[in-house]
Amino acid sequence: MTVEMDAQALEGFLAEAFPQVAGDFRIEEVEAERLVVRLITQGKHLRPGGTVSGPSMFALADVGIYLAVLARLGPVALAVTTNCSIDFMRKPEAGKDLIAEARLLKLGRVLAVGDVLIRSEGSDKVVARASLTYSIPPAGS
Repeated sequence: MTVEMDAQALEGFLAEAFPQVAGDFRIEEVEAERLVVRLITQGKHLRPGGTVSGPSMFALADVGIYLAVLARLGPVALAVTTNCSIDFMRKPEAGKDLIAEARLLKLGRVLAVGDVLIRSEGSDKVVARASLTYSIPPAGS
C-alpha cells in the first residue's frame, strides 16, 4: 500500500479546495493506513467556558479521515462523509491544540471506513473517538 499524496500535497489540496478551513489544520504524519492531523485551536473553535466545541472536534475527525483517504487515492474532491459516530469522552485541555490520529480500517472501491482518536496536545487521554464512513465517487467523476 502506497501513499499517493504527502503532507505538503494534502495541505495544498485543502488550501485550494477548502480555503475556509485550510488554515485550521496541520498534517503531522502521513502513512499508508494512518494520518495524524492537528487542529490549531483558535477563538472560533471554543465554546463558553474555554473548551473546544463539539463541532470543531467533529470537523477534526472528519478532515482526518478525508485526508487519510486522499493520501491513498490522490485528490478525490468529491469523496463525502456518509456516516459518522462520535463519542465525546472528556473535556479537552484549555489552550492546547487537538491532535487526531486517523486510521483507515478499510479502503474499498466505493467505501472507506476509519476510526479517529482525538487527544489534547501533550496528553495520552482520549477526548473524543469517532468512526466514519466515506463514499468514494466512481473514477472519472
